[in-house]
Amino acid sequence: MAEPRAAYRLDSLRGFAEDLRAQGHVVATQILGQAVGTPPAWAAAHLGDRPPAVRLERLRLLAGRPAVHQVSWIRGAALAEADLSATSLYQALADQGVVVQRATEAVRPGALDQATATLLRQPAGTPAFHSERITYGLDDRALVADRATILGTLLEIRTERAITGLTVSWAQLA
Repeated sequence: MAEPRAAYRLDSLRGFAEDLRAQGHVVATQILGQAVGTPPAWAAAHLGDRPPAVRLERLRLLAGRPAVHQVSWIRGAALAEADLSATSLYQALADQGVVVQRATEAVRPGALDQATATLLRQPAGTPAFHSERITYGLDDRALVADRATILGTLLEIRTERAITGLTVSWAQLA
């Protein structure tokens, strides 16, 4: 019998761990790195070229098993010392008085590269989803530029659609 998979829902604006906990899953976060730095080109394209930004690297464990590797670049340095192992990034922003308004996210199928496979304790080439999410504040400026590799053998993507609900669009890859 196959193991039940957790669902990565696209119809809410919650953090990854919050979403999975709401489904009854046990989720833990290991902080692999957290420091102020200069965002790389992909993140700076959204956040702007004004350092500083906090680089937050996390490993998400689902029922004790590594499931997601995530690197987030957060505008400013306010969260440089925050303990984000048990608090969601969105909650930490709210605690700083920052309101999250919306996010855009692209999720593409792929496979684990060797470095990420090692972190997730899987063979290189294991199916994965690659996510890039940009989170915006009330002023419509990007607050967080985030890339995640989601283990495809442990998680699946689900949505619910209604006339008044989620809008889903498909785009052809170049």
